[in-house]
Amino acid sequence: MHVSDEELAGAVLRASRVFVAVAARSVAQVDDGITLPQYRALVVLASRGPLRPTQLAEALAVHPSTVTRLCDRLVAKRLGHRSQAPSSRREILIRLTPKGQRLADQATARRRDWIAEIIAKIPAREREAMARALHSLGEAASEPAETA
Repeated sequence: MHVSDEELAGAVLRASRVFVAVAARSVAQVDDGITLPQYRALVVLASRGPLRPTQLAEALAVHPSTVTRLCDRLVAKRLGHRSQAPSSRREILIRLTPKGQRLADQATARRRDWIAEIIAKIPAREREAMARALHSLGEAASEPAETA
């Protein structure tokens, strides 16, 4: 079966709507006060560890001033913490607080459960190809693999 680039893009867009809906649902169930961009920052920090604000901005594909405001909100909610980098007192690192880590873990666990429910509806014969395709998509987007 030959799939055009346009057809494939449409399928990926449809899947992205599913994933955004699952992420929004998982965040809403954990904490009504957190936004999807804040949750995305928590997920990036949970998977990559402490980052300089410029690294976080790059990982989120946003302007550094956006990350500054985002980090201000995470710090105010006690989900993130700013500290000096060990290598240079002039560099600042953003890291998760234990509360931020718990929130990221809880929301990710809920997301994983809902995704498992969706996957259970997919015929078993299609799952291997789906896994390969999604891993390829993650690699192409330079998204780190899940560790758990």
